[in-house]
Amino acid sequence: MSDLAARPADPGESAGPGGTGRRGPLLLVVGLAGFVTTLDNTVVTVALPTLQAELGASLAVLEWVVTGYVLTFSGLMLAGGRLADVYGRRRILVTGLAVFTAASLAAGLAGSAGALVAARLVQGCGAALILPAMLAVVAVAGGGRERSAGVAVWMASGAAALALGPVVGGYLAQHAHWSWIFLLNVPLGVLCVALAMAAVPESRDGTAARVDVPGVAASIAVLSAGTFGLTFAAELGWTSPVILAALAVSVVSAAAFAVVERLGRDPMVDLALFRARAFTGGVIAQVLWGLGVNGVFFFTALFLQGVLGFSPTASGLAFVPLALLVAVVTPLVPFAERRLGAARTVALGLVLVAGGMVAVAFLRAGDGWAELLPAVCVIGIGSALTMPLGSAVLGAVPEGRAGVAGGVFSVAREMSGLFGIAVVGVIVNGAASFTAGYSTGLLTAAGLVAAGAAVSLVTLR
Repeated sequence: MSDLAARPADPGESAGPGGTGRRGPLLLVVGLAGFVTTLDNTVVTVALPTLQAELGASLAVLEWVVTGYVLTFSGLMLAGGRLADVYGRRRILVTGLAVFTAASLAAGLAGSAGALVAARLVQGCGAALILPAMLAVVAVAGGGRERSAGVAVWMASGAAALALGPVVGGYLAQHAHWSWIFLLNVPLGVLCVALAMAAVPESRDGTAARVDVPGVAASIAVLSAGTFGLTFAAELGWTSPVILAALAVSVVSAAAFAVVERLGRDPMVDLALFRARAFTGGVIAQVLWGLGVNGVFFFTALFLQGVLGFSPTASGLAFVPLALLVAVVTPLVPFAERRLGAARTVALGLVLVAGGMVAVAFLRAGDGWAELLPAVCVIGIGSALTMPLGSAVLGAVPEGRAGVAGGVFSVAREMSGLFGIAVVGVIVNGAASFTAGYSTGLLTAAGLVAAGAAVSLVTLR
């Protein structure tokens, strides 16, 4: 494979470093934007009973308050990355922040479940513009150290949001009003817009004359249909005509997308990017991490409550140390990366994650915090050490394709989690007991994560 990182920026590309005076505000934008978009993935779930009581809606309708956001967020990320490259990364970032903030206000003021679901769908659209544009800004704002710092801030802020989301959502729903779950985004969003306008330099792919409309349409069909199928498969069943149709649409659209991108004059995703060893390896390692970790976490709350006897509150708190460790350790990872190199740092992290998952797989009834907490902490530290994956992927492509690279990495991160849930779900449902299926699923997931370590050692050197 070739190393596209060695290539100069595309001719005609406009970009500029942020400068030392802008570095702090730029990282603050990255941190705040990463925080609010991740928070809205987790903050709502614990408030669903309150929403059901106050809005008088069925749980089936309220499920869309959660899945609607995920659906548009995942479905539009790749398109959002290319729009950032073509029309300007700061412009798309600010647009996404404005859309997200306005939709948050609409969600907080919603008087019905339908209005709330509509606002959440629009929120996801805004987030799909924010994330790839933000990663593209990080990619072109400076050299390797600046890129690593930006990715570290993004990961740390996301981990903090994962830890705080259920706590904040539960507190606001119980002690204030559910609307504040969404309204708290408004001042943060306004601040992000102001900082982005002041601190983020504009950059774009100067060689792109137009948006690849067929490619955008095909990518939206692939990701939206795939997200829908994987999200609702457990509820409707894998043999449901609706699920089979959704997955068929996703597969056919993926084939059409590959043809369109291969033959198009100005493809949204230049398939030549995958010749870059670090780009392809980083994406594969990210997918393997997501398949393993996210797939297991979905079922771990059931394991903690049903097998270990944890209360709902205790099972929710079980992963707070993990998320906090990611938030605390991630900013320190660039120092480890400079000593060990990206390949060994990521591989070490993935080995630690796999080892922690194996330890959890052997927990049995009667075990408690003393047995669980060390494994959870090891997984948290290991996950933090995977931070160089994002920097490697963003640094492996010409700057003109930074938005697309951010989109591909974001899609790998989100979609692998959905696939992981589906894979572990099949294992759990096919086992003689939940405990046996959970342990088998966990060991399978640990194997996938360990395979990611091998991929990292080979491709990120």
